[in-house]
Amino acid sequence: MARVTAKLDVSERFACRVLDQHRSTQRKMAEAADDEAALTAAIIDWARQYGRYGYRRVTALLRAEGWACNHKRVERIWRREGLRVPARQPKPGNPSAGGCG
Repeated sequence: MARVTAKLDVSERFACRVLDQHRSTQRKMAEAADDEAALTAAIIDWARQYGRYGYRRVTALLRAEGWACNHKRVERIWRREGLRVPARQPKPGNPSAGGCG
C-alpha cells in the first residue's frame, strides 16, 4: 500500500478505497513466529515420549515448561507434522473385543 500511495501520490484512505481494502489491514505488519522451529521440535519430542498424549495434553505440558502457546497453534503444528494418537488396542482375553477367551 505504501508503494501505491508513493507512486501515485494519493492518500492511504483513497488508495484503500480504490483497492477495496480496509485501512485497518494496512496498520499492522504480519510477524512470523521466530520460535516455530523450536516449538515444533518440542511438540515432536513430547509426542514421541508420550505416544498416547494428544495435542491438548501436549499443550498443557508445553505451557508448564514455559512455552507461550495455545491449543490452536499446537494443533496446527500437530496436523502439519502428521502426528496422530494411535488407536487403542483391545485388552487380551476380552471376548467382546475379538480376543481369545
